[in-house]
Amino acid sequence: MEPDLFTAAAEERQEKEPSSSPLAVRMRPRTLDEVVGQQHLLKPGSPLRRLVGEASGPAGPSSVLLWGPPGTGKTTLAYVVSKATDARFVELSAITAGVKEVRAVIDGARRASGGYGKETVLFLDEIHRFSKAQQDSLLPAVENRWVTLIAATTENPYFSVISPLLSRSLLLTLEPLTDDDIRGLIRRALSDERGLGDAVALPEETENHLLRIAGGDARRALTALEAAAGAALDKGEAEIGLTTLEETVDRAAVKYDRDGDQHYDVASALIKSIRGSDVDAALHYLARMIEAGEDPRFIARRLMISASEDIGLADPTALQTAVAAAQAVAMIGFPEAALTLSHATIALALAPKSNAATTAIGAALEDVRKGLAGPVPAHLRDSHYKGATKLGHGQGYVYPHDLAEGIAAQQYAPDALKDREYYEPTRHGAEARYADAVEWTRKNLGRKRS
Repeated sequence: MEPDLFTAAAEERQEKEPSSSPLAVRMRPRTLDEVVGQQHLLKPGSPLRRLVGEASGPAGPSSVLLWGPPGTGKTTLAYVVSKATDARFVELSAITAGVKEVRAVIDGARRASGGYGKETVLFLDEIHRFSKAQQDSLLPAVENRWVTLIAATTENPYFSVISPLLSRSLLLTLEPLTDDDIRGLIRRALSDERGLGDAVALPEETENHLLRIAGGDARRALTALEAAAGAALDKGEAEIGLTTLEETVDRAAVKYDRDGDQHYDVASALIKSIRGSDVDAALHYLARMIEAGEDPRFIARRLMISASEDIGLADPTALQTAVAAAQAVAMIGFPEAALTLSHATIALALAPKSNAATTAIGAALEDVRKGLAGPVPAHLRDSHYKGATKLGHGQGYVYPHDLAEGIAAQQYAPDALKDREYYEPTRHGAEARYADAVEWTRKNLGRKRS
């Protein structure tokens, strides 16, 4: 960054009066080794290591796109690079900057490179807010390496960043921070002189609730911690009580242990409410899981299971909805993922129900485990390899597409199971048409009722 007179004065004040800056700013790592999480991006020889000068040989550092949810460290990584690199560092935000500002940076970079041999690193935050024309303005500088670009986005870059810029940069995906990552950050902020300097303690119960509030967002965790610490100190308290934290963030602690009985009890209640078609109860339990900081991917997995276990072919779109929800949740994370989970929960709760697919595979598995299998009928065996015909494989097989009705009355199951019927469709919702179809096909296959 190229500080002007006012920026330099502000930084000097922050050094003399730490409390003038937010706790999240004061606790920013100074080196890559202090960064919490994202260790998959910080291995020796990684693009970020090369950006801070840990590069050798003729290959220079590459421009990078940092993609991840809020609070996972995109700005922090850029800040560390700015402090560690010998290059000229310039920061822009796509919210306030435009083509004019970008061109000014590029012109300055060319002058610095030609006149002083100084490289320029440009950090562009919220790049997805730039239009196509604005992103186009970056291409010559990135392609010719007049600047090394670090661009940050919370949006999928395959949709929000132009292809030419993507192809000239390395895409680095940041993962949501784990509870252990956030816990380590909180404890460092409590003890570090840059942070709270052991001015107040944090009991385990309060710490656990703070982790739930954070939801994997480091910035949110430190903001809530600073506010609660200030409230506790104003009261003359030596530690941050749960009540103080609740009052500060206006968010009650949900009695929910993600590693204990409540985790399984509430998840069970959600699924049973969906199975029972009580949409309001299902939404209640979903809200409890969300508010308690449950992993949204866990909730999405349970919904996918429910779609097949309790709905099945009564509504064939239920599984599609649940899978789409799981994919969306993995891409966007909380808080927006709550909307997607609500969408899927409502759809599943109100869908017609059938467990026929569940009981069908259960019955088939039971027979297999009992040893009811037997050899595959000869006419169904593979007949494509040399010598198969001599073994009688494929002989007598009737190709259904050669028949007018498209169904051949021949035996498909092994002898021991030739009349066994596993799938017993209901007449609920769309499964009624499957019930008609299975009745017709069994009749035309010449099957006898077992």
